[in-house]
Amino acid sequence: MERKNVKLAMAMACLVVFGLANKRCSCTVVQFIFGDSLSDAGNNNYLTKSLARAALPWYGIDFGSGLPNGRFCNGRTVADIVGDKMGLPRPPAFLDPSLDEDMILQSGVNYASGGGGILNETSSLFIQRFSLYKQIELFQGTQELIRMKIGDEAAGEFFREARYVVAMGSNDFINNYLLPLYTDSWTYNGETFVNYLISTLDAQLRLTFFGLGPMGCIPLQRFMTSSGGCQQSTNKLAMAFNKQATQLIEKLSSSLPNATFKFGDAYDFFQELIDRPSMYGFNNSAGPCCSLGRIRPTLTCTPLSTLCKDRSKYVFWDEYHPTDRANELIANEIVRKLGYKTINGTEATNGTQPTNGTDSTNGTD
Repeated sequence: MERKNVKLAMAMACLVVFGLANKRCSCTVVQFIFGDSLSDAGNNNYLTKSLARAALPWYGIDFGSGLPNGRFCNGRTVADIVGDKMGLPRPPAFLDPSLDEDMILQSGVNYASGGGGILNETSSLFIQRFSLYKQIELFQGTQELIRMKIGDEAAGEFFREARYVVAMGSNDFINNYLLPLYTDSWTYNGETFVNYLISTLDAQLRLTFFGLGPMGCIPLQRFMTSSGGCQQSTNKLAMAFNKQATQLIEKLSSSLPNATFKFGDAYDFFQELIDRPSMYGFNNSAGPCCSLGRIRPTLTCTPLSTLCKDRSKYVFWDEYHPTDRANELIANEIVRKLGYKTINGTEATNGTQPTNGTDSTNGTD
């Protein structure tokens, strides 16, 4: 009963966001981002008990000052780049101490959290993280805050004109179903677990959704095979999830005609980056740029890690996450497929240009 009530509350919140708009909002169009470590812009760095934090060098080395900023990457995330291409401001992390109503109205909010999943139980080993349920709950609080600031009518227009992005689901496999420590791993088989995820997502999703990539080809999954190749069984789970998520998006589009739903599927393109890296200027698509030499897997990048000489030549930054350059190519493919145009006038750079330099501190081949 409790879960049904939560689902109903979420559905009601989303209907408020996507009600019929009678006129365009005169304010800046912003975005609200929901996701995991692929989109986290610093939330987990404020979760002091979390075991999933990008708070140490060399994270952020190609972003702004080069210091860790909470992104699980050397530079920008896909969400950063897609938003920039659309001319949208980069939303600050929800837990950023400087976040206030004015900042929300100017830039939106990023609720993404490293380790977050569609299911509440996902990544519980990380102690602290925001699941999608929690992120939607935080968004509901944001709605109330803005209504108190500018009134119901203006807030309704603001949220209707905003853009919403969800990039989540890989942790539900990598840090739940595929780990025997979790009950879901023996409660479900591959097909029934995907069905469970999609039915849960159905109650949550009224947003733009980025599909899953070839999870079986991340360095951590490759390391667990005897050949060093991709885990095809894991990739099949990602493809099954993407197929059903596409069907869900089509169903939502027909049931809520006043909302626009898009599915950003870059699976095939990402797989091509991995299978034929030289075509896109990479020379390594199997191992991480940031590692502890021959010690594998190191899971995260640490100050003790050594870096590859040229970060733009590697598809993966650490055992889980793509590099800035790979993210840029993936984002470009999503923008191309979805036909996105700039919204606020010009493509945004937000004062940050990636360096991806070859003069890496501690660099190795």
